[in-house]
Parts: sequence; structure tokens; C-alpha cells
Amino acid sequence: MLTGASGCGKTTVTRLINGLIPHYYNCELSGKVTIDGKSIPDTPIYETARHVGSVFQDPRSQFFNVNTTDEIAFAAENQCVPPEKIEALIKETASALKIEKLLDRSIFELSGGEKQMIACAGVDLLSPDIIVLDEPSSNLDSGAVSKLRDILAKWKSQGKTVIIAEHRLYFLRELADRMLIFENGMVKKELSKAEISALSYSDTEALGIRPLDTDSVPYSPSKSEISSAVMEFKDFRFTYKDGRHGIDIPLLELPANSVIAVIGHNGAGKSTFVRNICGLEKKCKGIMTFGGRELRARERLHHCYMIMQDVNHQLFTESVCDEVILSMTDKTFDDEQKSAAAERILSLLDLADFADTHPMALSGGQKQRTAIAGGIASSKPVMIFDEPTSGLDFYHMKQVAAEMTRLRGLGKAVLIVTHDLEFILSCCDHIVRLEEGHVVENYPLTAETVTDLKKFFADR
Repeated sequence: MLTGASGCGKTTVTRLINGLIPHYYNCELSGKVTIDGKSIPDTPIYETARHVGSVFQDPRSQFFNVNTTDEIAFAAENQCVPPEKIEALIKETASALKIEKLLDRSIFELSGGEKQMIACAGVDLLSPDIIVLDEPSSNLDSGAVSKLRDILAKWKSQGKTVIIAEHRLYFLRELADRMLIFENGMVKKELSKAEISALSYSDTEALGIRPLDTDSVPYSPSKSEISSAVMEFKDFRFTYKDGRHGIDIPLLELPANSVIAVIGHNGAGKSTFVRNICGLEKKCKGIMTFGGRELRARERLHHCYMIMQDVNHQLFTESVCDEVILSMTDKTFDDEQKSAAAERILSLLDLADFADTHPMALSGGQKQRTAIAGGIASSKPVMIFDEPTSGLDFYHMKQVAAEMTRLRGLGKAVLIVTHDLEFILSCCDHIVRLEEGHVVENYPLTAETVTDLKKFFADR
């Protein structure tokens, strides 16, 4: 298990093992990287791929097909596995991962977590000796994390070597035999299985890593009062082309000045719901009432700012600073004021040192914080974040949580699609849960209801 702050070198280690460094990424490499005595830099990458399977942080970056079943089969086809054997292996893998419902689907219609499970299935199909995974749980609900844990346990029982770069650690507590904590590209601390099991919440907090036990995560309620203003969603309906997936919300009221966690299993309709709130789906039926005004889809575009699940879709400029300035909608700011505001926001999110860096050169967590910085810079009253802590370490998760609370203090409505219980308990004060496109729970988060929330995450 590899962990540590965003940008500390975890992903780089996985790329050394699977041969992407130096065969794909240009770099200066010294020292040795060997597997079974073979030098990885001197071995063709196609040969390494027979022994090392990879699941990337962004699963879309490793997809080559638009159909899920074809994607699971792709790597096996490349290695000339007979078609009839591939078909049998697909059935076996789908059953083991409990993803039968994801077969023969369009990749484009899957949630981020569902895409992650397809990537895991593609690796499981070939059953390589070594498997490296980069943030495999980042977009998974707790039920899918449980499935992932089961498949990791199966791989371990088969004698495979499993190397995971992760921030969410709780599901690995009983599985991990070794933990390496990285800092600035070096191993800061190494822990054995016994030492991992003994870590308390205060221990992990001191080490700057996520907790290994979600039951111990404290609830930090906001001390400011919630206004009586509400957002209302009436006859909110949207269906994808398959006619089966979408949302159907006859009536929903949410507190307007609040930090709202939108929860539910992968594919429940969470991202679809917030995309419709933003007005990104033209065929959405329904009206949102906010601030005493009825807002149809086109009008909602001017009132809402959304940070997407895959932030690569909304990073456009040549530098991190320019990215923040691009998001500013206050027309009264001159260039000097914009630069000063961008500098202040980047400092809040620990990005000041990357102000002149191209966004695509950042780590996954740093990209996430850059997109969040753009959202904070916007003056729009409704802020929507889709999995904002994906790829974030403990320190930066807490940092982003503080910014969510600050946005609420500025009078904004903040909606957060998330599977991150630690993050919810750090900043949210209201919960809305979707399942199969319907709202099934809607309640304020309090000391009394936090037990039910933890139970939901534990039961999934």
C-alpha cells in the first residue's frame, strides 16, 4: 500500500513497475527497476504487460472501446487468448465482481465508479502475477469498495502481488501487509501489517493520512445557523437514450444556504441530478426555484457553477493561475484585482507554488484542487462539486472541507456528490440520497442522524 500527500510520488512508483516509465513518459531515470531479475526499462512494454496489470486513476484513459464487454475483453484479445475462452472468462469475472448489469453497456453512460469497476474487470480477466492500482476506490461507493476489497482478497489468496496507491485506506486495513508513506518522492515511513492494524485515528492524523477506521471519524458540525430559504425542484425528470436510466423527482426541497451531500450507490443518478440542476442536459424537464425565481435549464446555466467528476474536461488554459482567473464572473474586477484574488485562492488550496504550471502537468489531486479553486473564484450562487475529494490526501481533504464551509458562509448553496464519509462529516449539514433515479432520503445532518449515515456507508 502506497500513500502520502497528493504529488508525493505514489503514481510515479506504479508507472515504474508497469513500465510506463521510461517507455511512455519521457524522463531521466537512474537506478534499477527489476521484476524476477528482469530490468523493466530494458524489457519491451508489451512483454511487461503479460506479467503486470494496471488500473489507472482515471479509468477512461485506458479504455479503447465504447462497449463495456468489448473493453473487458480487449487486453485478452491483444494477447491472442482464444475467443471462446475470453467469453468464459468474462462471465467468470463479471460474476466475481458482481457487475453482470454493467455488461453490454455504453462506456459513456456509466458513472465514474462503474467505469472503475470495468477497468478492474479487464485486469482480473488476464490474471497477471502483479497488479498495480492507482486510486482504485476514488469514485466508488462503499458497496463497490466492498466488492473491490473482495477481489483484492481473491488476488492475494492466489499469491499475486498487489500494489495500491491510495488515500482512502479503511478498506485495506485487514488486507495490507506493508504500507509505504511517501513525501517529496521519498519513503517517509514504512509500516508492517501489525503496525498498520494498531494505528488509531490520532496516529493517522499525525501521519497526515486518511483513517483506517471510518467508525472513529469525528463529526464536525457547522456552528453557523442555517437560513430558512429553500431550493425547490419540481417535476425534475430526465431519461437517457436507453430509456432505463435517468432521474424522476416529482418534488424535492433542500436548504438553500447549506452544504448538501448527494449520496447513493454508483449509477443511482447523482451526477445526472446535478448536471440537470446546472442546465447541462437540454432535455431535462422540470423547474428549479431558487431565491424566489423559477429557473428553467438555460437560466440555471447562469446561476450554477459545477466542478465535474473528471476535471480534465474543464481545464483549458496554459497555467493554474489563468485557470482560476478564467472562472471569475465578477465584471467589476480589473486585471490586477483578478490576479490578486487568484493568488489568494491558490494560497488557500496550497497551489501558490504551481501558479505558473500547466494544469495537465499536475497530479490528479492537484488538478482537482485547481478546478475547485476555479469554482471558488466564481461568483455564482449555486456551487456543485462532483466527487471533489477524488485523489485528495487527508490534509487537502480537510482544506477543501474548510472551503466548502466558507462558501456556505458567503451565502452560497453548495451541493456535493460524494462517496467520502470523512469529507461529509467534515463539512456537510444536509443529506439527500438517490437510488435508481429517485430521492429516497432527505434530512439534515445532526449529531442524532450521523449514526444512520455511518450505518448506510457501513451496510453498502
